[in-house]
Amino acid sequence: MLSRTKLRSIAITILYQINIQKENNLSYDVDEIIKDNLKIDNQFVKELVHGVINHEQELIDLANKYLSNWKVNRINKVGAVILLSALYELKYMDTPSIVVINEAVNLAKEYSDEELAKMINAVLDRYIKE
Repeated sequence: MLSRTKLRSIAITILYQINIQKENNLSYDVDEIIKDNLKIDNQFVKELVHGVINHEQELIDLANKYLSNWKVNRINKVGAVILLSALYELKYMDTPSIVVINEAVNLAKEYSDEELAKMINAVLDRYIKE
């Protein structure tokens, strides 16, 4: 069985791929992309991926509210996906906030850089404190 850390990483990969498909006006099937990236059926990944897709504009608006002098569309694509998925998990899932924030910061460090990790940490921290 895969750890939640690995499952989050897979969900980020799936959301990134979907983002690229949408950006290039290519057709895609969310469940097929999930199946291509995940060897076993996993409800956590499905809920996270579908949740971010179904609540995308709400999550973007929420992120923009807490970003200082930035907007989500200025963050690199992988960073935006990490931020939106963390906001979804905080708002709609029952994962402890400290876990979500730590995982998002670690993903940002792994897939991008320290500056993005700090920005994501600040946004998520502002969100949970309000």
